[in-house]
Amino acid sequence: MIELISYGVTLLGLVISWGVYKRRGAASGMRGAALSLVPAAAAMTGVTEFVTELVFSPVKWAGVALVGLAVMLYLASGVMLSRRAEAGAAVDEGKGSKRSKAPKAAKQRKPDKAVERSSGGAPAAMDPDLAEIEEILRNRGIK
Repeated sequence: MIELISYGVTLLGLVISWGVYKRRGAASGMRGAALSLVPAAAAMTGVTEFVTELVFSPVKWAGVALVGLAVMLYLASGVMLSRRAEAGAAVDEGKGSKRSKAPKAAKQRKPDKAVERSSGGAPAAMDPDLAEIEEILRNRGIK
């Protein structure tokens, strides 16, 4: 019965595609024909049967619901663990306990800069190419 419905939908789609071909041209008609052939292909390969069994089977829907529940629980536990880790880091900083993995000097360290200025205002560059680029920008008035 399902196959008959699929073939009927395919036939109806092909008739409509013929009309679209006459009105809008070959490209639109071919697109309609391609989409119209999908139900027949699904019926011939057994996909239609699989989908109808999935849609009308309460046991399979219960399985889908369990998979959804499992994913939600997994994601919620990840959020809870990350919040616990953040709270633990805040407590460690406040108490100054020895549980902290990184030393305080590393926590307060400033990010590295490719070019640092010395006291004379001239760049003390780690990379000579960056110093050259900085000098060109400074000469053009770009800071």
